[in-house]
Amino acid sequence: MWQHVRTEITKNSDFNRALISLVLPIALQNLISAAVIAADVVMLGIINQSAMSAVSLAGQVTFVLTLFYMGMATGAGILTAQYWGRKDVKTIQHVLSIANMFSFGISIFFFGLSLCFPEMLMRLFTNDIELIKYGTIFLRAVSFSYIAMGISQMYLSVMKSMENARLSAWVSSICLILNIALNALCVFVLFPGMPEKAITGVAVSTVCARFIELGCCIVHSIRRGEVRFHLPLRDDMERHLRNDFLKYTMPIQANYFVWGGALTVTTVIIGHVSADMVASNSIATVVKNLAIVFCGGIASGGAVLVGKYLGSSDRKMAIKVGKRINLYALIFGVVAGGTILLIKPVVFHIVDLNGTAQAYLNGMLYICAYYCIGKSINSTIIGGIFPAGGDAKFGLWCDSVVMWFIILPLGYMSAFVWHVHPIILYAVISLDEMIKLPLAIIRYRQYRWLNNITRDFT
Repeated sequence: MWQHVRTEITKNSDFNRALISLVLPIALQNLISAAVIAADVVMLGIINQSAMSAVSLAGQVTFVLTLFYMGMATGAGILTAQYWGRKDVKTIQHVLSIANMFSFGISIFFFGLSLCFPEMLMRLFTNDIELIKYGTIFLRAVSFSYIAMGISQMYLSVMKSMENARLSAWVSSICLILNIALNALCVFVLFPGMPEKAITGVAVSTVCARFIELGCCIVHSIRRGEVRFHLPLRDDMERHLRNDFLKYTMPIQANYFVWGGALTVTTVIIGHVSADMVASNSIATVVKNLAIVFCGGIASGGAVLVGKYLGSSDRKMAIKVGKRINLYALIFGVVAGGTILLIKPVVFHIVDLNGTAQAYLNGMLYICAYYCIGKSINSTIIGGIFPAGGDAKFGLWCDSVVMWFIILPLGYMSAFVWHVHPIILYAVISLDEMIKLPLAIIRYRQYRWLNNITRDFT
């Protein structure tokens, strides 16, 4: 078996180089994004467990906003990758303008909501008074980062789909270094032993990093970018592209909400079980996200290549790319699971949890190890290959059924009716990827994702 795997990997070195040139920068960007979150959690965990848990719960609001960005970025990426296959930069310029228009509107809405009603938002996630107080402080301050975040995310997504993934990695590296440095300054130098001020400082650090990220995108677009920031135009080309953008974005956006909403509900369930489970889940989520960064890189990089070949009407190469990245997804999923088990002692050495939370975390990390395998393959097929070929509705159907009709009812019953042990509860709400896996493989082999969705505007 492994001899066959080695043979498949070494064949077609040109494809491997193209994939690696996309996967490594995207994986680095995912690693950096996860590391920024990890930095916030770990540093606040040094202050006290409540500060760490509160910021983790408050981060669910940013997570919901990120779901909007992910949907719009994926929609823009689908169109960009296929038009990039035709080298139609003029059309890609219009795609960027449309995506920015929608993302900025959503950003302003979340900014106003988090700035004016942070306590109301926190009460959706927990009834613990101390967690609500700390989370309110964090949300009100971090809300300003939303203004910059939407525009920069759309630009970086378009650049990534034009096979310039290194830009995202470079910009994200700057933001990581700045964010961690400012976090350390607030937690260890300016406000040691002062949780409320430290939480505010960590939030302001995020705001600074996001505005610098936007500044880097603007400078790049002016000096070196093939596309520029400008307002959408009112012409036939823009109208057709806006319709295409909505056609492929809306199912993906709905899918992200179905999936992300379900994850948020599981967080609410955990938040109402115990503060110890909230703390251990915060750490487990960070470790899991760090472990699967290469899996996300495979999904995103493979989607760009599949979209490019479909846009140039090379169906045979698109199929070949799909098979190859599925193989890599399996390998990286196994590696990610093994990595979680290997770094367990390091995790327990870094974080400061009480005995109950440590016991929960130990069991959660074992569950995360098998979860990564299904997550890697599903994110590659459902979140990468299918949307790249215009098959955007399957993910919505799959997550709707699995998450809302299987996982959440079982999770609710396990927590509040059967009162199972927290580790069993965590195992139940982590079953979704394993249930979706056979469905995704069957759909993939039907090849309904082999679609060229570009238009000829000449």
